[in-house]
Amino acid sequence: MEIPLFPLHTVLCPGIVLPLHVFEDRYRAMTRRCLDSGEPFGVVLIRDGREIGTKGVATLAGVGAFAEIREAGRYPDGRYDLLAAATGRFAIESVDSQKEPYLLAEVTRLDDEVGDEPRAERLAAAAIRAFVRYLDLMRARDGESTEALDIRVEIDASPDVVESTIDDDVAPGEPEIERSGSTERPTRNDLVIPDDPTVLSYLLSGIVQVELPRRQALLEAETTVERLEGLIALLERELTLLSRRLRFFTPDPRIMGGARRS
Repeated sequence: MEIPLFPLHTVLCPGIVLPLHVFEDRYRAMTRRCLDSGEPFGVVLIRDGREIGTKGVATLAGVGAFAEIREAGRYPDGRYDLLAAATGRFAIESVDSQKEPYLLAEVTRLDDEVGDEPRAERLAAAAIRAFVRYLDLMRARDGESTEALDIRVEIDASPDVVESTIDDDVAPGEPEIERSGSTERPTRNDLVIPDDPTVLSYLLSGIVQVELPRRQALLEAETTVERLEGLIALLERELTLLSRRLRFFTPDPRIMGGARRS
């Protein structure tokens, strides 16, 4: 299938909702196309290069995420504010930079293989435990200041779609965790945890603050088991660093040349 591409310095995982401000003419045209047709666009990581202009995009990742527009606000001058939800993965087969002002790609939808299902269940439980500790360590302590971890997610909570926000700048105490299917709508400080190990693996991969190549590797994992194993290893690394109060800092990669610890 052919879809428009929106290359960015970010990795979008299924279940994560991405806010976008669309101002460049080529992406305004892409947005109009998607709104008129109802088709998704593709978000893919720029491995090397810059976001604006197809000539500036030197290298793209081979795997990206389908993004479906959930909300769109248009300014009088033609700019858009969008909320786009990632709904699945694709592999890029070829890219056309001539047909439209934006990139078009021939892509293949990637299926989600679980692997060893009992092992996936055990790994999912371990990932949740590690993530709870991670959220607790992400909170500011006395004398510290920190930006809130503000991530929007979309989860199929059977049958309703639940959109939630995770915020780590909350009062001390155990993070509030709900399983999907709960009758209560989550508050700002709640995270709905899906029962499906695959959905969980994508959700946590999109939330944990790690370097882009590491998040891309999680997105590209061939099975849920492989993704959860990688995720748990990253969480354990983050727990060690956070216990020493080494928090993740993400400067603008176009200016600073990548992420680092601060």
